[in-house]
Amino acid sequence: MLNRNQSQWSKSSLWKVLSALAVAAVVVLSKELGILSTSTLLVVQYIGIYAIAVLGINMVNGYLGVFSLAHAGFMAIGAYTSAVLTKFVFQSEWMFPVAILAGGVAAMLLGILVAIPSFKTRGDYLAIITLGFTLIVQSVLQNMQAVGASKGLNNIPRHTNVYWVLGCLLFAIFIVSRFVHSKYGRSLKAIRQDQVASMLVSVDVRLNKSIAFAVSAFLIGIAGALVGHLLGYTSPSAYGFTNIVDGLVMVYLGGMGSIAGSIFGAAVWQVLVQLLKDLGTWRWVVGGSLLCIIMILRPKGLFGYMEIGDLLSWIKAKLQPRKLQKGDSKHE
Repeated sequence: MLNRNQSQWSKSSLWKVLSALAVAAVVVLSKELGILSTSTLLVVQYIGIYAIAVLGINMVNGYLGVFSLAHAGFMAIGAYTSAVLTKFVFQSEWMFPVAILAGGVAAMLLGILVAIPSFKTRGDYLAIITLGFTLIVQSVLQNMQAVGASKGLNNIPRHTNVYWVLGCLLFAIFIVSRFVHSKYGRSLKAIRQDQVASMLVSVDVRLNKSIAFAVSAFLIGIAGALVGHLLGYTSPSAYGFTNIVDGLVMVYLGGMGSIAGSIFGAAVWQVLVQLLKDLGTWRWVVGGSLLCIIMILRPKGLFGYMEIGDLLSWIKAKLQPRKLQKGDSKHE
């Protein structure tokens, strides 16, 4: 059984890594040949960064199955931690990976703290607690003069480029794929389906929830570090309700508990944001409406707990009975 699981993980992970590498190679080649314009390249970087964030959000909201609103706070921690390091501590661009890692680790440590309330609370109560965490982080940053208070941090070194974004995205895909197919990933699936039954079969619920929140916060913190060094500016106002809604739309648009769905949701939403930018603040009305429609028509999202191969098999299974019915009627 163990060898079978390992072989399944190897095959699925190999296809995911190869697919991601192929897409990354196309993007890099297009950039080097000058095919992509500056604005298009910026959108591609946004897609990659937010795909990393959505992979992190999906770790808790999808694979674990709890409703958390802490992702904006984690992103803020990652952005500010890395920005402070590159602006005041590390003067060399070669230290940028250390700043990214520090942003992820700082968010991860807070993620472990946020996991503690999830031991005894669920549903709406946990959502309120995690929302409170995000608002606390935003309020602290707004009143901390050392990091610019409400004005934010300016003149952050713009170290982020398409190579860093694609490299971090490949790293995030590897981490999530490896985690989901490990014993911890199987434990998260058991907890999502029935937490009480999981405890009865000796699944350490507290440990697995803590690990899930830690990995989630780590990836979201990396995304925050990248976006801060892409724009060269960060402020507390960027990590409020708008950021929360953005994250939820991308997760539930692409699909819960899906790596392919996370990337798809980030890509579609970032393209829509660029297409609707002329609407101004009304584009957020479109985002909220889209989230409502998705939750009504397909609550788990397009790729809900499926990857590309699973989705194709599902579509084939849905179409097959119709073909049989046509064949039967023709035979008659």
